[in-house]
Amino acid sequence: MSVWLSEIWRTWRASLRRPGFVLLASGVLALGVGAASAVFTLIDGVLLQPLPYPQPHQLVAVGPVEQGDVQAVSPQQYQHLAGLPGIASMGLFKDGQTASNIAGDGRPEQVVALEIDRGLLPTLGVQPALGRNFSAEEDQPNGPPAVMLYHGFWLRRFGGNPAAIGQTLTVEGVPHAIVGVLPAGFDLGQASIALPTAFPAHSGDDGTNYTAVARLAPGTTVATLAAEVNTRLHAFYAEQGKQAYAGSFWQRVHFSAQDFSAAQHAGQRSTSLMWVACAVLLLVIALVNLTNLMLLRAMGRSHDASVRGALGASRWRVALPSIAEGMLIGVVGVLVGQGLAALALLAVRTWMPVDWMAVEWTRPGGLNLGGMAWTIAVATGLFGALVATGLGLWRGQAALSMDSLREGGRSGLSRRSGLLGRLLVMAQVALASLLLCTAGVFLHSLLASARVDLGFKPDHVLTFELAPVKATYPDAASVQQLSGRLVERLKQIPGVQLAAAGTNLPAGDFSGQWNMGGLHLPGGEQFGAQFHAADPGFFRVFGIHVRQGRPFAASDVRGGEDVAVVNQRFADVHFQGHALGQTIQRGEGKGMWSARIVGVVADTYQFGPEDPDSVVPILYLPLAQMPDDALRAFRMYEPLRFALKVQGDPDSYRDAVQRAVAEVAPDQPIDHVYSMAHVVHDTITDTEFNLMLVGLFGGLALLLAGVGVYAVMAVAVAAREREFGVRAALGAAPRGLLLLVLRAGLVQIVLGLLAGFVLGFLGSGVLRAVVVQVGRSVFDPWSIASAAAVLALSGLLACLLPALRASRVQPMRALRGE
Repeated sequence: MSVWLSEIWRTWRASLRRPGFVLLASGVLALGVGAASAVFTLIDGVLLQPLPYPQPHQLVAVGPVEQGDVQAVSPQQYQHLAGLPGIASMGLFKDGQTASNIAGDGRPEQVVALEIDRGLLPTLGVQPALGRNFSAEEDQPNGPPAVMLYHGFWLRRFGGNPAAIGQTLTVEGVPHAIVGVLPAGFDLGQASIALPTAFPAHSGDDGTNYTAVARLAPGTTVATLAAEVNTRLHAFYAEQGKQAYAGSFWQRVHFSAQDFSAAQHAGQRSTSLMWVACAVLLLVIALVNLTNLMLLRAMGRSHDASVRGALGASRWRVALPSIAEGMLIGVVGVLVGQGLAALALLAVRTWMPVDWMAVEWTRPGGLNLGGMAWTIAVATGLFGALVATGLGLWRGQAALSMDSLREGGRSGLSRRSGLLGRLLVMAQVALASLLLCTAGVFLHSLLASARVDLGFKPDHVLTFELAPVKATYPDAASVQQLSGRLVERLKQIPGVQLAAAGTNLPAGDFSGQWNMGGLHLPGGEQFGAQFHAADPGFFRVFGIHVRQGRPFAASDVRGGEDVAVVNQRFADVHFQGHALGQTIQRGEGKGMWSARIVGVVADTYQFGPEDPDSVVPILYLPLAQMPDDALRAFRMYEPLRFALKVQGDPDSYRDAVQRAVAEVAPDQPIDHVYSMAHVVHDTITDTEFNLMLVGLFGGLALLLAGVGVYAVMAVAVAAREREFGVRAALGAAPRGLLLLVLRAGLVQIVLGLLAGFVLGFLGSGVLRAVVVQVGRSVFDPWSIASAAAVLALSGLLACLLPALRASRVQPMRALRGE
């Protein structure tokens, strides 16, 4: 044992005295290990960690299924699932974020409220940190107003004072008793306060806007409960009337149950898959590169190994220096890789935009390298290094011959290692091409987005949100009066050219859009469209071009002729482009509402310039004529949006806007005061971040592929030095030798590219899944051409130095040993 330890120590000491190869090999390994460790930590913080509730495996989401995942339920569906045998308890919370106004201590503030029923906390197994849950009386219509505080909001607003329990908080102009404080780990909804849903006992609301969570009864499986849920809800709809049920929408819907964690993170799967795929590809490229380097290292030691074998050393003693060096490379690679992973996670915390992972990552330890990350890194790094060493030794055994002794180790380098080395290089190029193609898709998407005509002009526009306090502004008339006074006051701010109000901005995320169903032409079939309300100045503020007819006018008020404006997409879909003068109706009988189309405006990209579904049919109504039921429904989910066309920097008007709103409505808070350019940019931040991430992986893959090409070509040139010397002696020009080496290197790169594209074509389903968010094929011509050009150029540069060395071989020096 002491002899073995002495041999290992001697090898390590020799490697550290000349650390060039160890640094190169461990650096290659560190890139792969660091990427894998960082991505695992990111995914583990969101998708792999169990939910922070007792027995989380017993929690399931129940409701209709779409694309394999359980979606939101309606209050009516939720109530008809009560008492199902497979459910021990059940709770409900509202999807999305609702803007709510709070007041107290002279500080009006707009916060996010989450509506929950009193069954949610017991179902999740959550106990309030202070106080209690909602009572049965509070969770019913016209019950005592009550509110629960999120832990962070309690610390910020009340300084963590336990005496907050029992105090009142004015929510939407109504005093609510503070009955509890939620625990610090409760982050459902990313809200500030929780309010009771307060459904009537037999709700007829069939709007699917809520998430239902159930805890499995003992002995019940998810599959059993899924069948029970589907049977119960279909039986309920069938009882409503067989004629109405047959062929209806609900008859075609499948209801089911799904693990609650999987349902909550369904939207993150494609992005997570992309990150994991990129990290795995980079790790494989790093291990292939390391294998190539260890193979070349073993072949370079063939003469020394032959001498040791000829002197009687056993195979283990001959292989021990290489194994010891592989262990050293593995240890150094793991340590450096974990350091790189820690730096990468720090960069994520610093630069990544707030998105769907923000909550999980802000938990304690959410973005730190945990024990599992270290275990994976050590296992991958050490195992990969030893396997690469073993392959190098196995391939190098062919060099242990008397020919190697006679020829000083020169005989085997080109013949025995050349083919395998070239195959490994082609494998690296093939895998790198997949990463570069994916990065090209995101880059192409962003470049295309920059050229898209948004249909409006976001420059020099400041926007903000305002949710009129419901108790102070209870109906449409009061809301319309408030918005009119505010617009007139905003116009008086120095530097403000135009001001307008509406329900929606011309671009933003999907949560800011609202669909109005039940629309139809006189005597025609019903259809739906995105619904926006706007005042007369809205189209001018945003520079939305009126293509036909006119925009809204000051005379379009309640009591006058009901009018509407539609976008070009609406006109094309429903009127074959001839919408002007047509009539739109909603409802039937006494509740029917109708409006004449007086204008057609340009399309706008509602969800961002890169979303293929951004241009949708939109129906605009004058804010002053917005029907009471429509405004009431809209206010349940969304605030109003105001916009100002200004001179200079929009952000410099923030304070003036705050003061103007305080003058008109002292108790009315505002929120999300952003420039429109900022709002538009937010629609592409996910793609920008993914481009940065995939681009980083692609760049590292390119670097590793370049290192592999250089190493193989450098060794090949050294092994063929005598051949090049003979060619030069026989009259070969240096330019010919240069082209000979470059041609050999480029052949490997071209074959690797072809293999990569074939591999990508065979796995196109996975590649489409990881880039689904940009709506482009990973093999669009632009991406393929870009990847091929970048890899060819990098390969050419990697081959250039060995090729120059080959062109400068001196014949006499090369032939001196013959």
